[in-house]
Amino acid sequence: MAIKWENQVVLLTGASGGIGFAMAKALDKKGVQLILTGRNEERLHQLNALLNHSHKVVQADITAASGRKKICHVCERLPISILINNAGITQVGEFSEAAIPNIINTNLTAPMLLTQEMMPLLCTMPQAHVVNVGSAFGGIGFAAHGVYCATKFGIKGWTEAMIRENFDTNVNFHYLAPRATNTAINDSRVNAMNKALKNTVDSPEIVADALITLLTNNVSRRELGVAERFFTKLNALFPSLVDKALAKQLGTIKKHTFTHHSSTQHDQIGHHSSVQLNSERKKGSSL
Repeated sequence: MAIKWENQVVLLTGASGGIGFAMAKALDKKGVQLILTGRNEERLHQLNALLNHSHKVVQADITAASGRKKICHVCERLPISILINNAGITQVGEFSEAAIPNIINTNLTAPMLLTQEMMPLLCTMPQAHVVNVGSAFGGIGFAAHGVYCATKFGIKGWTEAMIRENFDTNVNFHYLAPRATNTAINDSRVNAMNKALKNTVDSPEIVADALITLLTNNVSRRELGVAERFFTKLNALFPSLVDKALAKQLGTIKKHTFTHHSSTQHDQIGHHSSVQLNSERKKGSSL
């Protein structure tokens, strides 16, 4: 069934982040009604003012039951048909025990719980969609991003389970995996690492276009980057080969990311770096 954009009401989490901004603009151009959520109310209103149409702004923390309840109350008054779980955070550098609960709650637990709470509303629609935004790091573990990788592996596996569990319902589940993306979540250390590794970095608009294509064609999975997809498959089949290839990058990765000032960024998806087999691919290509 072709999607009729003008009839869609879309709940977009993490709308105040870089990828969220781009997604909101792309969806606004399609004529949908948006419910923009995030922690930063000022940025949400700034975004809303830039769009062609006026949309609903809901400042809420999806990791809190009260925040999800606030969102649900708004959605109960609107015929929500699409949920985009875009919000996320990351921590880069040395393994940090203090950062683990917040990253897991934001990137994995909260999207699962929010989706569970939205399902009764979505099931009332003739056709509904849930898009979970993952990462290229949901298919390959990468040094200095351990906890983030764990959550993105988790959201990918959960989405796959939901695709199969809801095959006999009107709710379509989708997994969208950006590669390295130019957003504020990447601090100076990550930007320096990407530059040193010659990683390709996409604009948020490229990710937003991929979202529109995914929903238009109603495909269950969309992973950006031909080389990234190849490398993920190689990692699944021959992980020891990837271990050895990435070991050659470890010095550069640690040089730029292992400090005493690991940072956590909020309300954006942390797609930090592509992965490159420098010794086995042409110089300048990225995975």
